[in-house]
Amino acid sequence: MKLADLKAIVTGGASGLGEATVRRIVENGGKAAIFDLNEQRAQSIISELGDEKVCYFKTDVTEADQVERNVATVIEKWGTITAVVNCAGIGTPGKVVSKGEPMPLSQFEKVIKVNLIGTFNVIRVAAAAMQQNEPNTEGERGVIISTASVAAYEGQIGQAAYSASKGGVVSMTLPIARELARDGIRVMAIAPGLMQTPMFDGLPEAAVQSLSASVPFPARLGRPAEYAQLVQSIIENSMLNGEVIRLDGAIRMQPK
Repeated sequence: MKLADLKAIVTGGASGLGEATVRRIVENGGKAAIFDLNEQRAQSIISELGDEKVCYFKTDVTEADQVERNVATVIEKWGTITAVVNCAGIGTPGKVVSKGEPMPLSQFEKVIKVNLIGTFNVIRVAAAAMQQNEPNTEGERGVIISTASVAAYEGQIGQAAYSASKGGVVSMTLPIARELARDGIRVMAIAPGLMQTPMFDGLPEAAVQSLSASVPFPARLGRPAEYAQLVQSIIENSMLNGEVIRLDGAIRMQPK
């Protein structure tokens, strides 16, 4: 599948990894629909890249009806969708017990709802739509890429909710890929390590340098453009299916 032919939905597409993915798709001739809550930033991206290639739908990925409606509207606009890249997520930290008090259950539930249930919500609707596509010469009807994390494997103290949510993304990738294989829909996930996203913007420079030094090679934070580059590779290589690829510079996270 070529980026020039792509009609994609990118959740969380108004910033960070999602924005880099939108830019990569458009720069290579494809079209991208941004599903995000940040309307102001999304409109700025559209102004820069052009509304013939990019559109925006205010979307809470946890809302079933909203996702169904917005996916249907994208199909009305472009005739089809051939790819989904799930980048929407939150990273709210919290210990299970802090100063003798248990974590509010609502905090755990919110992270699971956005990162795991939200990802599945978009996958289920997009997959049903992709089943209606005409297959290309490789028999492909679509590609779905979700964002996991190295925290799925080496969660740190305070990441119980985040690690559980990303572990769920990892675990559901293969069974969904197996189910959708008969339809020519590939399902993959990327597990980034430490990436230079807005999550790091408020950190002191010394903290950023310390985190960068913890990456074996290259000893720096990953760039969103490198995530987008991997997205492109997955889309273009039809043998990539049912797998989670770590993008982490060989880092293995320590307990804290």
